Amino acid sequence: MARELYELAGSDPQRRFSPYCWRSRMALAHKGLEADCVPWRFTEGQAIAFSGQDKVPVLVDGDHVVADSWAIAEYLEDRYPEAPSLFNGARQPVRFINAWADTVLNLHLARMIVSDIPQWLDESHRTYFRASREARFGMALEQVTQGREARLPEFRAALQPLRVILRAQPFLGGAAPDYGDYAVFGSFQWARCVSSFPLLEASDAVHAWRERMLDLFGGLARHVPHGAP
Repeated sequence: MARELYELAGSDPQRRFSPYCWRSRMALAHKGLEADCVPWRFTEGQAIAFSGQDKVPVLVDGDHVVADSWAIAEYLEDRYPEAPSLFNGARQPVRFINAWADTVLNLHLARMIVSDIPQWLDESHRTYFRASREARFGMALEQVTQGREARLPEFRAALQPLRVILRAQPFLGGAAPDYGDYAVFGSFQWARCVSSFPLLEASDAVHAWRERMLDLFGGLARHVPHGAP
């Protein structure tokens, strides 16, 4: 049975833009494991009902079904210990980076790019996305991102912890990437796939790191439809 990864996609099935799905896609590549992409959209909960929940990513690996990007990373580490490690023997520091991306970075990014997402969705999915996210934010998506140019310095300042590390070493994991890199990169790849808003300056160490991440695994993340150059 072929390994499958259910991934959030836009109207173009090649435009995959979930930060969490990108974490799992990069983790699979890190382990040297192939998985067929199964495009999934916001209103297609029935398609993944077999996983016992309604969100992607969902990994199907033979008889194993795993949902949630962190759970998938732990599963891959434990199931394939002979492949390169995602954690370098220290899961908790990587989990902290994962939690920071979830609770800090993704919120900053959403306030910068969320109004750019509906253009990539079919009408029914666009209607769902707008209604659900506007209920979450308590305002129109355009209001969420209004004035983002003026807020850009604040966003870039929030990246300083990354910048300090990446000025000293090429990846958050050290000389080579680990799952902490994939957790943070998934967020930036989410933004890159849906928005042309320039989040990073070319001279930024975070920008240089993102370029290195885009080149990993034969340009896996670089060669997908995206909204930014």
